[in-house]
Amino acid sequence: MTKSYRLFGWLALILLGVCVFYMTYNSNGKWAFVLPFRGQKLALLLIIAYTIGVSTLLFQTLTHNPILTPSILGFDSLYLLTQTTLVFLFGGIGFTQLDLGGKFLFETLLMLGGSLLLFRTLTKRNSDLTRMILVGVIFGVLFRSLNNLLQRMIDPNDFAVAQGSSFAQFTSVKPTLLWIGGAIVILSLIWVWQQRHKLDVLLLGKDQAVGLGLDYAKFSRQLLICCAVLVSVSTALVGPILFLGLLVCAIVNAISPSIHHHIRLPLTFLISAITLVAGQALFEQVMKLQGVLSVVIEFVGGLVFIYLMLRRKK
Repeated sequence: MTKSYRLFGWLALILLGVCVFYMTYNSNGKWAFVLPFRGQKLALLLIIAYTIGVSTLLFQTLTHNPILTPSILGFDSLYLLTQTTLVFLFGGIGFTQLDLGGKFLFETLLMLGGSLLLFRTLTKRNSDLTRMILVGVIFGVLFRSLNNLLQRMIDPNDFAVAQGSSFAQFTSVKPTLLWIGGAIVILSLIWVWQQRHKLDVLLLGKDQAVGLGLDYAKFSRQLLICCAVLVSVSTALVGPILFLGLLVCAIVNAISPSIHHHIRLPLTFLISAITLVAGQALFEQVMKLQGVLSVVIEFVGGLVFIYLMLRRKK
C-alpha cells in the first residue's frame, strides 16, 4: 500500500507540474486572457483523460482481455456514421448550426441505445460476451462501410465538414458540452468508485463472481452502459480516439503494484491526464501546433497494440 501511495504521489506531482507548465508557459503576462482560455482547454483534457482511460479499463475488466477497447463494439464507427448522416441530411452549413446540447444528447442516446440493443438482443442470457464482441466488430465494419458510402454521395464541401469530425481535436473547446460532460463525469466517477470492489470480484472470472454472489448479467449491463456513456462524452467533445485507452491501460498494467481497482482507477486517470496535458503542452506551446497530438497517440497506441498481440501470441 505504501508503494501505491508513493506512486500516486509522484504521478500527482508530475500531473500538477505539466498542468502548471501548460497554463503558464509563453503567457507573456497576459493572465486575464490566458488563464480562462487555457483553463477551458485543461478542463477538456482532464475530462477526456477520465472518460477514455476509465471506459477502457472497465471494458477490459468486463471482457478479461487487455487488448480490447470499447471501440471494438463499433461505438466510434457509429459516431462517425452519425456525423456523416447529419451532414448528408442538413448540409455542411446546417450541420455547423445544429444546437450543440441537442446534438450531444442525440448522440449519447443513440450510442446508449446501440449498446443496450447489442447486449440484450444478441446474447440470449446476457452472458455471451465473446459473441457480443464479434457482432460488435461486424457492426463496426458495417457502420464504416455505410459512412464511406455516404461520404461519396455528399457534396465535396460537405465532405470536408464530415471529414473534419473524423479526427480528434483537442484545441476546440465547446463550453456548453464541457459543462454537460463535466457533470456526467462526476456522476460516473461516484458510481464507478462505489463499484470498485465489485470490479475486483468481476476480475476473478464469471464463475467465481457468480459464486461470490455477484449478479453478473446486471452488473455487466451496467458496466457496458457506463462505457457507452463515457465514450459518447469523449467523442462528442473531441472526436473519436481509438488507441489512447489501450496505451494508458497497458502502462497501468505494467507499473501498477496491485490488480485492485481502488489502485488501478486513479492510476489510469493520472497516466491518461499526464499523457494528454503534457502532449498538448508540447505540441501547442512548444512546437506551435506544427504537429497533431491525436495522430501521435494513435501511432504509438497502434504500436502498443501490435506489441500486445505479438506477446499474447507467444
